[in-house]
Amino acid sequence: MPGLVDSHCHIPLLSDEMEVDSILSEAKNNDIIHMLCVAVDLEGSPEIIALAKEHDEVSASVGVHPNTKPENTLTIDEITHLANDSNVVAVGETGLDYFRSEGDLEWQRDQFRTHINAAKELKKPLIIHSREAKSDVIQILKEEKADEVGGVMHCFVDDLETAKAAIDLDFLISFSGIVTFKNAKPLQEVARQIPLKNMLIETDSPYLAPTPLRGKINQPAYVRYVAEFLAELKEESLEDVATNTTKNYEEKFNKINTL
Repeated sequence: MPGLVDSHCHIPLLSDEMEVDSILSEAKNNDIIHMLCVAVDLEGSPEIIALAKEHDEVSASVGVHPNTKPENTLTIDEITHLANDSNVVAVGETGLDYFRSEGDLEWQRDQFRTHINAAKELKKPLIIHSREAKSDVIQILKEEKADEVGGVMHCFVDDLETAKAAIDLDFLISFSGIVTFKNAKPLQEVARQIPLKNMLIETDSPYLAPTPLRGKINQPAYVRYVAEFLAELKEESLEDVATNTTKNYEEKFNKINTL
């Protein structure tokens, strides 16, 4: 079977529970050939970049999670200064989250626009976080011409209309362990209808461990459960899911090495 890619994980957060070498070894044992380690703030980005420099099977992103409000207004230069590195393949995660953040969220929308413009300057794709903000996310992506770089809708939980709008803007739809949950029937129906050519898989580890490991600490090795579930859901072979999602990752992010 072709190797799998975990298109979104947070190895530094997971390394509080496991040694990095163990994380990568477990991934290898489960046919995971590449992992995109995603930043949630600028302070942690150098550690992620160093991890990617040390391990060919890891790539890095640079960005500030939408629920994180820096003390000072985030600038394009702050992002590009860190992200202008060959081991950094994306900008993010960025986006909007109206679930965890409250009040006047114009700062969040401004920060999102800053990330988009940094990505365009760098010519690198975006990693988008969207929670209870689907309309504004799509609107801002359109307004800022994010289709010039495209990217991925990470940990997708929205409806088919939103998925199609994102695909039209050259974004892939990435499914996490959430799609395996028993109460995720609407999301499973979305996954059934999205072609494999538009799809990625991820763990978002250490969060959202898939069924049958729900409640445990997630890790990149467990992206295999997401792939297996989608294969059954879509009545496709696991090999086809692996081939397509890995190809999609390679084409979008332009960097993949094998373990």
